[in-house]
Amino acid sequence: MSVKVGFVGAGFIARYHAMQLRLAAEPNEIVAVHDHDRSRAAKFVADEGGAVVDDLDAVIGAADAVFVCTWTAAHLEQVRRICEAGVPVFCEKPLATDLDSARELVEVVERSGALNMVGLVLRSSPALLAMRRLVQDPASGPVMNVVFRDDQYLPTQGMYGSTWRADADKAGSGVLLEHSIHDVDLLEWLVGDIDHVAARQGNLHGIEGIEDSVGALVGFRGGATGSLTTVWHEVLSRPSQRRIEVFCERALVTLEGDVFGPVRRQDSAGELLLDGDDLVSWLAAEGVPLVSAEQQFLSAVRARAEGSATARLDPDVRHALRAHVLVDAVYRSAREGGRPVAVPPAG
Repeated sequence: MSVKVGFVGAGFIARYHAMQLRLAAEPNEIVAVHDHDRSRAAKFVADEGGAVVDDLDAVIGAADAVFVCTWTAAHLEQVRRICEAGVPVFCEKPLATDLDSARELVEVVERSGALNMVGLVLRSSPALLAMRRLVQDPASGPVMNVVFRDDQYLPTQGMYGSTWRADADKAGSGVLLEHSIHDVDLLEWLVGDIDHVAARQGNLHGIEGIEDSVGALVGFRGGATGSLTTVWHEVLSRPSQRRIEVFCERALVTLEGDVFGPVRRQDSAGELLLDGDDLVSWLAAEGVPLVSAEQQFLSAVRARAEGSATARLDPDVRHALRAHVLVDAVYRSAREGGRPVAVPPAG
C-alpha cells in the first residue's frame, strides 16, 4: 500500500514535511494540496507532485492522511473536519492560539479516535536523541541546570516568508508560542516535569500582540533549575539555531546544532564529540532507532488501514497539549511582571 497524502497549507513547514516524506521508507505519494494562495499550492505541486484542489474537503476525499500546515488559528476547525471524516491527521504545532482552544482540539481528536501526530518533530532529531541518551545516562548523574538558547530571524521574511506570523488573530502570539513551543516540550522530554516558571517578554519590533523576546527561569519537579532564552531578531544569516547546555552532576552535555550536532559530552575522563555521520553511527551502536516523525505516521496509517493495532504515536495531540500548558504558564508569569507561576503535574 502506498499511503496517499494530502496537504492543507503549502508553505515552509509543508515543504519540510514533503522532504521527509521523500526520504521515508514507507511508500507514499502526495495526491492533493490546498492553500489559500493557489499559486503557492501550484508551486508545491510542481516540485512535490499531486494536484491543486479547491478546498479542504477535496483534500480529505483524496487522501489516506492529511497534514495540516496552515496558520495556527485555522487548525481547530480543519482538524475537526478531518476527524469527522475519519481520516488520520498530522497537525502542525502549535495546536491553537490559546490553551482553551488547544484543549478543545484534543477533545475533538480523542473523541473521534482519529490516528494523530503533531509536528513537535525535534523529538526525532538525531542530535536531540543523542543528547537525551547522554543526559539520561546514569553515569552523567542527576541534572542540575539547563541553559537553553533558541534564536531565529523574524519569520515574516526570507526563507520562512510567513507574513501571517505578524497577525495576532492568526498566530495567537509570537516567538514563544509559534517557535519555542518546541523548546518547552524538549525541556521536559530531556529533563522531566517542570514545576514552576518565571518569565519576562519583550516586543522590540512593535508588532501588536507578537512578542519577539522571552526569557524564562524554570524549576523542575526533580530539583533541577534552568533558563530559556528565545528571540526573533534581524540577523538574517541565522535562520534557526539552538544551543542547549545540560549540566549534570558528573557531566556537561552540550548541543550546538539541533539536527546532526555537534553534541559534546565532557566529564572527568575527557570529551566525547558527536557530529554528522559519527553521531548517526553512535546512535546505531547505542541501539537508538532513527525514524522520522513522518515515517512513524505513515507506518501507523498503513497499519491502521490494514486492520492492525497501532500504538500511541509520539508526539501526539496529548503531548502537544502539555507544551501548551507550559507556554500558558510562561505567558501568565510575563503578564504579571515575572511572578513565579506553578505548573500542574503532567499526566
